[in-house]
Amino acid sequence: MTAGSGGGTKKRQRTGCNTRFSSTSAVIDSCRLEGAVSEASHKPSGLRRTSSSATISGGFNDAASADVVLRLFLEPCPSDSDSESISTVDSFFEDDIQIYLHSDVIRRSKYFSALLSARWQGDSSEGDDSPKIYRLNFGVPLSTGTISTHLTVIQLLYTDDYSGVIENASTALSILPVALELLFEDCVRSCVRFLEAVPWTEEEEKRILSLIPFLREEESRELLDRVSPSKTDSLEEMLHGLIVAAIHNHSNMAFVKAFVAKLLREFSSRDSARRVLERAFEASLKTVKRSLEDYSNPDFRGDHNETEAIQRLNLHTATTNGRHLLWLIERMIELKVADKAVRDWSEQSTFTADLQRAFRDDAWRNIVPGLPVVVLRCTCKLANAVTSGSILATRAVRMKLVKEWLPVLIVCKDNVSVLHTHKSLYTELEEIFLKIISTFPLSDAQELLQQCLSFATRNVDDCPHLVTAFNTWFRRADRPPTS
Repeated sequence: MTAGSGGGTKKRQRTGCNTRFSSTSAVIDSCRLEGAVSEASHKPSGLRRTSSSATISGGFNDAASADVVLRLFLEPCPSDSDSESISTVDSFFEDDIQIYLHSDVIRRSKYFSALLSARWQGDSSEGDDSPKIYRLNFGVPLSTGTISTHLTVIQLLYTDDYSGVIENASTALSILPVALELLFEDCVRSCVRFLEAVPWTEEEEKRILSLIPFLREEESRELLDRVSPSKTDSLEEMLHGLIVAAIHNHSNMAFVKAFVAKLLREFSSRDSARRVLERAFEASLKTVKRSLEDYSNPDFRGDHNETEAIQRLNLHTATTNGRHLLWLIERMIELKVADKAVRDWSEQSTFTADLQRAFRDDAWRNIVPGLPVVVLRCTCKLANAVTSGSILATRAVRMKLVKEWLPVLIVCKDNVSVLHTHKSLYTELEEIFLKIISTFPLSDAQELLQQCLSFATRNVDDCPHLVTAFNTWFRRADRPPTS
């Protein structure tokens, strides 16, 4: 950037008049200043004045009263040799225009104020009473804006009402970089206030994030609050809150669960999804276990009717949270993050004992007839994930899973009236347990297979999975021992 007066031009160092100078120096240095001239009528050839059908005396672009002649021209970046890179907006404007301004007005821009200062102009015309005319050249790089946008911002120097121009986020984002470039503080504040108050598209948000480094801390605080989490665990807290709301707080539960399931599938961090689902799983499992424990070990010291009401509540609580547990298990298996859930499910000796005690009693049948199905479905989902290889469980976990939950299945078969619609669930779980047993050493498989005799049916052909399991064991046992 050069500045001078009279004949020659002199290079001068520009001093920053506020903190924004340093942050926008790269943009400001793309502008060029030529020496002041003494006569406004001396116009360089090739320059064309902007058309204006309603120039107000003393206002923007009034040549009669102006003391600043500003030339705006496109200044392509070295890499932008292709003419198609020029903004379509500027195709409606000349790419080299001249406008007439007033120094006392444009000094609202600290950039222009600095350029018009005595230090930059090198004023040596003492005793000369003729009006001073400043002629400035301002190159607009294609990378930082358009001539039309610069004209808009320069026109805003002549007004205090920006609402007629800043009408949407896109306009504010076009004006803001130029206002920052010209150090036009009032305009910057107006753009920021507008952006604080309106919603943004994803593309607008990206543009705002790119501009935030050029704003002061107090200017950018509210914009940053919208896009930057205040806590490191905000994502997980939000996700956990959505899961809790989906399974507890909505009458429109099915639709809400489907929506939250979609969010979980598309969530960027599987580890975060794992932690959130495990947390919700543990809470629901704890509630189911506590309810069954209270039901299996009731306190009969109170009134009989009160005790019965409490027992009903315990069973309903267990069933409702069992359904929540099933939904959580399905989500964990879907995301392949159910490893811990399988381990936890295999270590429920007290819980399975309470279930067997409850299912041997007839009291629950007319209260929550669906409880056995809910519990067995949870077991079936987890056990099936193990047999399919979706969850790679150790032999110890597989062994405990079968030992703890096989007795529950047997008690259900012996004591629960199996509806035709649920018969396939029992058969599926039998087959899954037999498959898991086939992964054990022969001695362990021998003990567990003997407990599976209750899987037999009146017609042997109706239990091919049981026949296959015993045939497999006998075939392996018939082989000669290896050294």
